[in-house]
Amino acid sequence: MVETAGRITLWGVEVFAAIADERSISAAARRLGASPSSVSQQLTNLESAVGSALIDRSARPLTCTPAGELFRRRALTILNEAEQARAELAAADLTRMSRFRLGMIEDFDADVTPALLSDLAEAWPRTQFLLETGASHRLLDQLDARALDVVVTADLGEKPDGVVAHPLLEEPFVAAVPKGTDAAAAALRDLPLIQYSSRHFMGRQISAHLAREDVQTSHRYELDSYHAILAMVARGAGWTILTPLGVARAQRFVTEVEIVELPFAGFTRRLTLSARQKVLGSLPDDVATRIKTHLATLVVEPTVAQMPWLEGRVMLL
Repeated sequence: MVETAGRITLWGVEVFAAIADERSISAAARRLGASPSSVSQQLTNLESAVGSALIDRSARPLTCTPAGELFRRRALTILNEAEQARAELAAADLTRMSRFRLGMIEDFDADVTPALLSDLAEAWPRTQFLLETGASHRLLDQLDARALDVVVTADLGEKPDGVVAHPLLEEPFVAAVPKGTDAAAAALRDLPLIQYSSRHFMGRQISAHLAREDVQTSHRYELDSYHAILAMVARGAGWTILTPLGVARAQRFVTEVEIVELPFAGFTRRLTLSARQKVLGSLPDDVATRIKTHLATLVVEPTVAQMPWLEGRVMLL
């Protein structure tokens, strides 16, 4: 086996960048799919090769030393160039893609995500897939930290520098009310609002719109689970504001509530695919096209069939 201690290796640079981002050996190891001992040894090898300590291991959480901060900027350039080279080599034949790290919002767990992964696995037979699901802001942070290649999230407005976004889907917000409830704005003001958590962008988007429309509600519940929210509505505990995708994820409760238009000015959210600019070539476009194909059959068509009044309002972009 060739001895790599004393040499700067691409793997060592990637390990250092992960530690600098995560500020933890164990967290960096989880992100890289390696053991903590292996990650620690790679850092030691890199520090030996550059002749300086790059990480202050006595700090909690770990921090870069002054030399580490200098090296970190170069490290990101090295990794960007390596990833761009990998993408360029694979561009002519996507079946040569060795690894693909995808981040998806949880709204697609049951349908779009497995359909997409099956599609890509067939198209790229040599590729290993890593999937991470979570909140939009967290996935975008992971993209910025180079832990993911492509993410599908809600459009949060301003996109980070060096990130290109591909629009996928637009959907309106709707109201879910208990069976037999008057959905007029005046009646809903007397019914508690079961709100989607403001810890997530969608919850903050809902709160901001209610404030703009000067809609005063009794606010007793704030939950981050579509199932729990619609279950509470079905019990008559209040009403809520969700998107059709949120309603679809809690399908078991749909027959126990009424899905209606908002009794005040409507608003929408957009879902986008984001990738780092000029890194993966045409790959993000290809993935976005495949996702939209699955969105058409697995989201748009079933939603309009169930709620015909949403035709032309749940739409591909």
